[in-house]
Amino acid sequence: MVPSNPEIGLCPGIIFTLRNRNSSVNVNQHNRLHPYYLLYIGNDGEVIIDHTQVKPLLDQVKSSCKGVSHPVPSVYKQFNAQTRDGRDMAHYSDLLGQAIRSMIEVNEAHEIDALFADTPLSAKSEGFEGLDDFELISFIVVREANDE
Repeated sequence: MVPSNPEIGLCPGIIFTLRNRNSSVNVNQHNRLHPYYLLYIGNDGEVIIDHTQVKPLLDQVKSSCKGVSHPVPSVYKQFNAQTRDGRDMAHYSDLLGQAIRSMIEVNEAHEIDALFADTPLSAKSEGFEGLDDFELISFIVVREANDE
C-alpha cells in the first residue's frame, strides 16, 4: 500500500504485476518485460498506464515507494477496513478482470493497426483470451492517505 500523490501522477488505483502463463505469446513484441506484464488501473476501472508503457509504469512504481521505508498506517488501515483484512477483495478482483480485458483490447488494436501497416501478421491469431492466461504475481494498492 502506498499513498496517492496526484502531483506526480500517482492516483488512487492499483498496479498489477502479472505473468503470462504462455511464455510464447508476446503479441507483435509490444511487451518488453514479457512474459511479465505491468498495468496501472484506477479505482474507477480506467487504465492509467497500460502494459505497453513499461518505462513510465516502472517510474511510477519507483516513485510510489521512494522515501517510504515503513508501512503507512493511514493507508493500510483503510485497506484493511475496506477488505475486512483481505477477506473481501471483490473490488480488486473486478479491477484485475478489467485490467486484463484492457490488455486484450490494446493487443487487438495493435493487430488492427498492423493490417494497415507493413507489419506482417501470422494467419493464426496469437493473443490473450482472458484471466486464465495470467498469474497474479504482485500488486501495489495506491490509496489516499487520511490523517489520523
